[in-house]
Amino acid sequence: MKKNKRTFASTIITGITGVLVLLATTGFSQTAPASNDSTQIRPFHVNIPDAALTDLRQRVLATRWPDKETVTDRTQGVKLEQIQNLVKYWGTDYDWRKAEAKLNALPQFITHIDGLDIHFIHVRSKNPKALPIILTHGWPGSIFELLKIIGPLTDPEAYGGKASDAFDVVIPSMPGYGFSEKPKTTGWGPDRIGKAWDVLMKRLGYTHYVSQGGDWGSVVADAMGRQKPAGLLGIHVNMPATVPADIAKALQSGGPEPAGLSAKEKAAYKSMNYLYTKGGGYAGIMVTRPQTIGYSLTDSPVGLASFFLDKFNDWTYSGGDAQKVLTKDEILDDITLYWLTNTAASSAQLYWENGTNNFNVVEQRTHEITIPVAISVFPGEIYQAPKTWAEKAYPHLIYFHEANNGGHFAQWEQPQIFAEELRAAFKSLR
Repeated sequence: MKKNKRTFASTIITGITGVLVLLATTGFSQTAPASNDSTQIRPFHVNIPDAALTDLRQRVLATRWPDKETVTDRTQGVKLEQIQNLVKYWGTDYDWRKAEAKLNALPQFITHIDGLDIHFIHVRSKNPKALPIILTHGWPGSIFELLKIIGPLTDPEAYGGKASDAFDVVIPSMPGYGFSEKPKTTGWGPDRIGKAWDVLMKRLGYTHYVSQGGDWGSVVADAMGRQKPAGLLGIHVNMPATVPADIAKALQSGGPEPAGLSAKEKAAYKSMNYLYTKGGGYAGIMVTRPQTIGYSLTDSPVGLASFFLDKFNDWTYSGGDAQKVLTKDEILDDITLYWLTNTAASSAQLYWENGTNNFNVVEQRTHEITIPVAISVFPGEIYQAPKTWAEKAYPHLIYFHEANNGGHFAQWEQPQIFAEELRAAFKSLR
């Protein structure tokens, strides 16, 4: 059993003061003065100007709406009535300052890694033997989708766990997302992000840690698994790359379902086939034209909201209505973050950078991951990875469990269940 070793490097940080003011309408940010030390970790505080919030409300209330959909279901996208109800609340009653206060109640920092300023949340457990974990969000999610699991992970005794279940939690914003700096050149794909995360964890003084991710976070965690930097004990993913090469080929060709599949494999094939034929248009345009879609999403807050709500509806375990598992405020916190940081285009560029099938074991090269891997499968995920595929995809699979609730945003929808999954997944690595 490996024990994590810690230093007090990041403890010193708490004595430093600093404020960040984000001028969202121009995309300009001003941070506390940096020293000549490029490894400096600077405190971060969110303070969006009133003018940016006023501009957002004015744009929302001035929306030019399309005609109503010509069907009674969601086959043409987000229904007009649903988005109008959400947007009406956005333009009148929604309060970004509450979201801001949520973030500012947490220890936030900025540090410079590989040419970019990286924003992150860092919450230490009171347990000195806590296992350090870096959690990576996805698209159209953000750090907001991970906030509700901080408590259960850092203070497990308050949430039905044991002191020995404790984690130190690090939650970075991916480059081009949220308050992290936007890449000015190409090359910032999952592999480079994975390397940056290892630098971050070591800069915080952690010599041993684990990595977790869903959506793009799963791709980043897989990349880190392939890289296996010193000190990375294992990874956990809740959107694993387990689709075998022959299955992926059949899906891409539009051919019939391969023979000999089990019931769970058939169900996975059906879900993936839907994604290939009807549910993947959002990714298709970002893989090929992130800048083009970025113009629309950057200029229209309602365009941004509807683009995101479509995926929240599809990917939550909600029967097609995200508001059954997430509140309006939770949905709008995430969407508003993208709007205020002007990251619609920069976040979409990650799809262009990667340009691969994130579920395909060949594309993601999971056979190269020789460190321990844990997988949690949620019933509302884009597809439910069969254990048979997972065992073939990951050579060192130490944990596989099918949860009874939660979707693609399981940590956001069901934080208690998700925390329990992580406790069980990494128990043998402490």
